[in-house]
Amino acid sequence: MNSPTDTLINRRTLLAAAGGMAASLAIAQEKEPLRIGVPTALSGPYAVLAPEVRRSIEFAIAESMARGGPDGRKIEVRFLDSELKPDVARRQAEKLALDGFRVLIGTISSGEILAISPMLERWDAVMVSTFAKNTKITGDTCSPRLFRANQADPQDLAVIKPWLATRKEKKWAILCSDMAWGREIGKSFKEAAIADGRQITAENYPALGTNDFAPFIQQIKAGSPEGMFVAMTGRDSINLLNQAKQFGLSDTVQIAGVSINLDSNLRAVGAVAKGIWGNMNYSPSIDTPENKRFVEAWKKHYNGDEPTDLEGENYVGMQAILQSVERAKSVKPADLAKVMHGGTFDTLFGKATIRAEDHQMLLPNYFGQVQERGGRMRNTVIFALPADKANPPADPACKLKM
Repeated sequence: MNSPTDTLINRRTLLAAAGGMAASLAIAQEKEPLRIGVPTALSGPYAVLAPEVRRSIEFAIAESMARGGPDGRKIEVRFLDSELKPDVARRQAEKLALDGFRVLIGTISSGEILAISPMLERWDAVMVSTFAKNTKITGDTCSPRLFRANQADPQDLAVIKPWLATRKEKKWAILCSDMAWGREIGKSFKEAAIADGRQITAENYPALGTNDFAPFIQQIKAGSPEGMFVAMTGRDSINLLNQAKQFGLSDTVQIAGVSINLDSNLRAVGAVAKGIWGNMNYSPSIDTPENKRFVEAWKKHYNGDEPTDLEGENYVGMQAILQSVERAKSVKPADLAKVMHGGTFDTLFGKATIRAEDHQMLLPNYFGQVQERGGRMRNTVIFALPADKANPPADPACKLKM
């Protein structure tokens, strides 16, 4: 028969064992966190966009963690400055991946994405592009680890064409940033304009970081165009809009383009932007239940501010990442890539599929005009194309091997 001392020892042993088992179980149940790396332009010509990148990511994380985190996991995020330079972006993305932040998002330019894309499998990383538009991303340089959750150049051109057909302007000048995206947009608009019977009077590609647009403006005015098509953003586009007004160009020429009407530009230049036409890849006015919920939650979180176009676009990319973690029950890049490949996701636009052939998310697209509403300059949707009309077929040059 056990003595009271033996019984006490046995109880203590059982309690200790039970405590050890509980501790072991807790350790076993603790999941690897989702580590998100953001190589983005914290400095340089597009630095004005960095706060929007940060706010959209931090909002998506806060929202997810309030629900317990994706698949019950914590989320860590790290931002590094890409300087809007492809070689710097590649080095910063590599540093993030080697430090364990192997789920990448928030990179702005196509040149940066194209520099990072070939290295993703070597780094065992996965990347979601939310801003870059160059066709090569989902074309001949597509990658099994790269996914685009925003509209590309062909989608933008698809919604520009019906707008152009309604315009009376016959003579157009082209002014686009000297980068992969800008040159592709300039070329595409030129082809579309000529096919529609328009004349191109000037075609210029200023270097990134241009402060003085006077020489370009004078050359454009000399050709007496009726319209000017622009692909430019960040500080460059703000400088251009202000100087176009200063030199009287915007008073006599209809300005239209891609990204020239970003919400960040409207805040910076105010009434100078009134009447400009441009693409609208996202708008808080999009009439879906998902977007209405998002806008209300955003306004509550950010003291009444509405989400900008870039913030909405980047949030859609975060949705794809977080939902992929939930479905894969993993944060391993290879597992997330399998889920994203051909996957359908809940987005601000409703359900949207990432096409398996090229990893392009199939989204609707919009084109509109800057108008004054409520004492502020705001984009107003005029033309809208549903996803089945806005997205051309996948480029056969993309050869994905999953």
